[in-house]
Amino acid sequence: MNDALELNFADWEKIFLDMNEPKFRAKQVCEWIYAKKIFEYESMTNLSKALREKLPGEIFISMPILIKQQNSRDGTRKYLWQLNDGKRIESVLINHGDHKTACISSQVGCALGCVFCATGTLGLSRNLTKSEILGQFLTMEKLNSGDINNIVFMGMGEPLLNERNVFDAIKILNDKRMRNLGARHITISTSGIVPGIEDLADFEIPLRLSVSLHATNDNLRAKLMPNVSKLYSLQKLVDALRHYKSRTGERITIEYALIDRVNDDAQYAYELAALLDGLEPYVNLIPFNAIPSRTDLKRSSESRIKNFCAALRELRIEFELRKEKGSDIMAACGQLAASK
Repeated sequence: MNDALELNFADWEKIFLDMNEPKFRAKQVCEWIYAKKIFEYESMTNLSKALREKLPGEIFISMPILIKQQNSRDGTRKYLWQLNDGKRIESVLINHGDHKTACISSQVGCALGCVFCATGTLGLSRNLTKSEILGQFLTMEKLNSGDINNIVFMGMGEPLLNERNVFDAIKILNDKRMRNLGARHITISTSGIVPGIEDLADFEIPLRLSVSLHATNDNLRAKLMPNVSKLYSLQKLVDALRHYKSRTGERITIEYALIDRVNDDAQYAYELAALLDGLEPYVNLIPFNAIPSRTDLKRSSESRIKNFCAALRELRIEFELRKEKGSDIMAACGQLAASK
């Protein structure tokens, strides 16, 4: 039996033709699912009664089960989902006032073991399917009674290690006949998976790219991000970023978590400028968010953050010091761990 969220628009059309139904049924059903967030065939009132009774036996619509929702004092919401096999993941809705952003997971756990990330302590269980990726987003929209403006693949897992399912889900999100989410509203965040960045440069949809860097030399990176640093050196990563920018013309965002006396000396700001020379990136500085497994890691002090910012300003690197969101419910960057 087919899973509805695994189907692209052409798949839907073929299925209806095979059922001796007109092709326009595809547009009707996709509008119910992706625009109106109706996930039960019996509620799709412009379909015939006979078709509404037949469809559940041909194509099932499976959404993640909401186990727990937590609401932060700043408006952030964290969702704990259970999947069909009992595995659990988390995703986050960030309220910016005039718009909302969904932070979506791409894997159950993560294999990369970055020391500042709670997800990395879980290890990798498996990739999420296309359906499970889309299900998070659509269910969040239904729960919030309206469209969510942006989606960032910055939740649990490394999206470019689940490239096929992530890219296929994005094609469905972007399709005007389905969710119709603009390319400028979709960001992929990677720890530095070079082949995935190269594939992203040639991807048919011009997505935004964010890179979790956090270190400006290979020795420091090996301590903070041990597994990805074994696969790809900083030089290989930067070469891939140059290729991406030359092919797409898109500006790259660099994520940099400031950890007290680990990577927050002003000298690292100068190393960062040298490493990314010519890329003209936008740097997102993230004061480190505490995780239970690494009590030895601390957030940088205000004075050290100020000095780091001053160095970037002197170097004329455009940056923003990110305002903390959701840390009181363990929903901030690096804190997702599918807790009970």
